[in-house]
Amino acid sequence: MFDTIIRGANLPDGRDGYDIGIRKGEIAAVEKQLPAEAGEVIDAAGRLVSPAFCDPHFHMDATLSLGLPRMNASGTLLEGIALWGELRPRLTREALVERALRYCDLAVSQGLLHIRTHVDTSDPRLVTAEAMLEVQDRVKDYIDLQLVAFPQDGYYRIPEGVKALERALDMGVGIVGGIPHFERTMEEGRLSLEAQFRIAADRGLPVDIHCDETDDPLSRHVETMAALTIRFGLQGRVNGSHLTSMHSMDNYYVSKLIPLIAEAQMTATPNPLINIMLQGRHDSYPKRRGMTRVRELMAAGVNVSLGQDCCMDPWYSMGSGDMLEVAHMAVHVGQMGGIAEKHQIFDAVTVNSAKTMGLDGYGLSPGCKANLVILQAADVTEAIRLKPTRLYVLREGRVISRTAPRLPSLSLPGRPAQIDPGLDYLPPGKG
Repeated sequence: MFDTIIRGANLPDGRDGYDIGIRKGEIAAVEKQLPAEAGEVIDAAGRLVSPAFCDPHFHMDATLSLGLPRMNASGTLLEGIALWGELRPRLTREALVERALRYCDLAVSQGLLHIRTHVDTSDPRLVTAEAMLEVQDRVKDYIDLQLVAFPQDGYYRIPEGVKALERALDMGVGIVGGIPHFERTMEEGRLSLEAQFRIAADRGLPVDIHCDETDDPLSRHVETMAALTIRFGLQGRVNGSHLTSMHSMDNYYVSKLIPLIAEAQMTATPNPLINIMLQGRHDSYPKRRGMTRVRELMAAGVNVSLGQDCCMDPWYSMGSGDMLEVAHMAVHVGQMGGIAEKHQIFDAVTVNSAKTMGLDGYGLSPGCKANLVILQAADVTEAIRLKPTRLYVLREGRVISRTAPRLPSLSLPGRPAQIDPGLDYLPPGKG
């Protein structure tokens, strides 16, 4: 007897027609034609069932603040930072919590149940940290929310940056962040990393750094990150976010850099939506794409995850909480249109991101937590193509979101009365 059985599921690895038995919030069986009963039976009907989506790089303290104090007219990174600097003194705990909870509602509807958010520590009031800690507690039953202490305006660049980061960690923020390329000099950037890695080692915390988010090929702080990871024994606990300068570096230097990242067992998290929007702004033509070398990092065995970064805030006026939108952009920007490559990209918003976040019990095997999403698509490649409806979202076996399938009704002579974009348009051999 199971609490829930999902019948007729297609799995991300290509297996089809499987039943998933759930008991006490965990996956208990994954078999064909599971001979058992359940309190609730969900018919997946040949649609894709995936572990819930993960976003390992987000800014929840800024989300849904678009238009405050005004719109970003240029759409640039620097104007976004300036706008956030104007808004920051006006932030209240109540408004931050309200916007974040609204975003979490949206995330659940999109099957996004695991989020790592960077919390700006540049305002010594630390109202952002207070608010995000409250949100973390309020959503804990349905979203795993990880918090990074992030000195947005620079660790050394602002007067109280050093003390504010330590205070945020003392309050309970659990990951050490940084932004070395935003310090005044390359040397101060290096020193900031050394200080932050020492803090992480002393406190036993992970590290997640906004690193080299620039078009400058001489911004090479990721090299320092890799060396410090080995020096402080933090292998497997360090993530480099963005890494966009790598798209401008020469191939010879990168041939040294990527093996160093792999040796350090670092993870890498580009953010395709934001990187393609904000980078290359000083270029005329040819114009750089802005995203780091995803294919090459993956080929070297580096765990690459994909982040959303922003949703309707001073930096990015778009966003929907949909990690398949992120994957869709990555396929295009990375020119990763092959079938195997699309599977790699899907992994980057699921299993790879779970590894970046250090999630326990993530996956589709017996013993994993039943945090699942059923999509109106037959397989991984179709899911990325369609960005389909999330029909069911389950948290530890309990359905927490349901959405009716999108089935347009047509009034066309001699044509079907209704179509299913997720099943009626499968390529030959997939139907």
